[in-house]
Amino acid sequence: MDSEDDMLDANDSADDDFYSGGEAGLGGSDDGDADYDFADHDSDDSAELLSHRQQQNYSILSEADIQQRQEDDINRVSTVLSISKSEACVLLRNYNWSVSKVHDEWFADEEHVRKVVGFLEKLIEMPNDREVCSTHVLARSFAGYISTSINDGPGCLMLRCPDPSCTAAVGQDMINSLADDEDREKYGRYLRRSYIEDNRKTKWCPAPGCEYAVEFVMGSGSYDVNCNCSYGFCWNCTEEAHRPVDCATVSKWILKNSAESENMNWILANSKPCPKCKRPIEKNQGCMHITCTPPCKFEFCWLCLGPWSEHGERTGGFYACNRYEAARQEGAYDESERRREMAKNSLERYTHYYERWAANQSSRQKALGDLLSLQNDKLEKLSDIQSQPESQLKFIIEAWLQIVECRRVLKWTYAYGFYLPEHEHAKRQFFEYLQGEAESGLERLHQCAEKELQVYLEAESPSKDFNDFRTKLAGLTSVTRNYFENLVRALETGLNDVGPSTSHGTCSKSATSKSLGGKSKSGKSRASSTSSKTGGSSRGVDESNIWTCDQCTYANPRSARNCQACNNQHR
Repeated sequence: MDSEDDMLDANDSADDDFYSGGEAGLGGSDDGDADYDFADHDSDDSAELLSHRQQQNYSILSEADIQQRQEDDINRVSTVLSISKSEACVLLRNYNWSVSKVHDEWFADEEHVRKVVGFLEKLIEMPNDREVCSTHVLARSFAGYISTSINDGPGCLMLRCPDPSCTAAVGQDMINSLADDEDREKYGRYLRRSYIEDNRKTKWCPAPGCEYAVEFVMGSGSYDVNCNCSYGFCWNCTEEAHRPVDCATVSKWILKNSAESENMNWILANSKPCPKCKRPIEKNQGCMHITCTPPCKFEFCWLCLGPWSEHGERTGGFYACNRYEAARQEGAYDESERRREMAKNSLERYTHYYERWAANQSSRQKALGDLLSLQNDKLEKLSDIQSQPESQLKFIIEAWLQIVECRRVLKWTYAYGFYLPEHEHAKRQFFEYLQGEAESGLERLHQCAEKELQVYLEAESPSKDFNDFRTKLAGLTSVTRNYFENLVRALETGLNDVGPSTSHGTCSKSATSKSLGGKSKSGKSRASSTSSKTGGSSRGVDESNIWTCDQCTYANPRSARNCQACNNQHR
């Protein structure tokens, strides 16, 4: 842990390579090529980075905003095409609320469009009283038809005349004339939802209970969206925001976490099938004498799976098996042991990444709770103790918001690392170094915002060094934000500046000129704290003669049709 002075000088120090681009850091490269720059900048670059952050490629829409935009589109189409608002609404529904597409289709072939959407050649005006087709019965029947359709769900938006010989669309004017207040309200809700769900530029926020929608500008870079309800999600796949990993990786990771594949790996690694009934059995006692559960009750040797009646003192007793050792030396159990060992390695590797993914998720949830507590209670208390207005304490909120965001990014780096091919040793080494630096920097910020802030919350009078704390926390927030933003960009580009593996496993750019295991000011090794669980040798890998399993990422020989670790078929 760096000293407080080091923290205060974080923006200017050239010694601390996490904050500056020092010799052991990740600043410029000696070969003059473009490289990953993880330094904090006080030049015009920081203003450019801030401008980049503030660019928002989406708009958050409330229910009132949705209704207003919908009415504007209906009015626009009604005015341009000289049709009623009800007809304009029918047109827009049929063309997924795309004003431009309605105009294109209408002016290309108006007669065809009228026929497709169900416009009558001669409009029938609905009277305000019950006189429909000269009978009260028909009016009541039609009203019942409309009410039933509305209660059946959103399909009522595409309602047509119930007469099989008539294809006329039932528009909103007819709904308003014949439906009661409750049904009209339901129809209006369906119409507003249709405006969002049928429009490719808009989506609902996927957070439970959230009623905001999002309008997104396509082709504008990041898919990350932060709703007004505080939920962040990916526009493309609607899962929670997951930069720096792509949507396909998130889908695979979520499926792996919920699938039975890891259960099967555990069974294969920690159990053996009963020789008689074939049910998997876990050995939970010390000796090799196993008795299967009823109704089988078969007794056998755990090592060689032979009947226990053929075992005794002459075969090694309860804790060994001479038959197994002899057969093993002859290679009789090589294949089964190899598969069991592979399953065990695969399970350990998955557990390594999943536990850290889940730990960062838990830390993020706790940080969200701390942030809420700070906003609701503690900030006002701190303002009273330190005699400073709450507007001057926003730097604390910014720090906690950054902690929450960084925990999310750090969480997904573990999914990124799990699917990073095992044979790309240079990339894996460089990735783990960057990940270790990110963890170290985030822990500094988190401890400052959590532990050191507590001192000032428990003070009885204004502290003289509170302004020093402000400078320190704001500086840590700034450099941590910059580091994580650059880390995300580096991972999203696939660490392109890292060259292929060599016999020494070195990196091509920054890692060739700067040691990944360099020393920090405290003299401690800068190696990553997140050593990988590869489950395989890193030597002598010929990349042209292997393929990587999509399910477990095990590197298999080209000749293998199925993954040797999880038995997944090679595509």
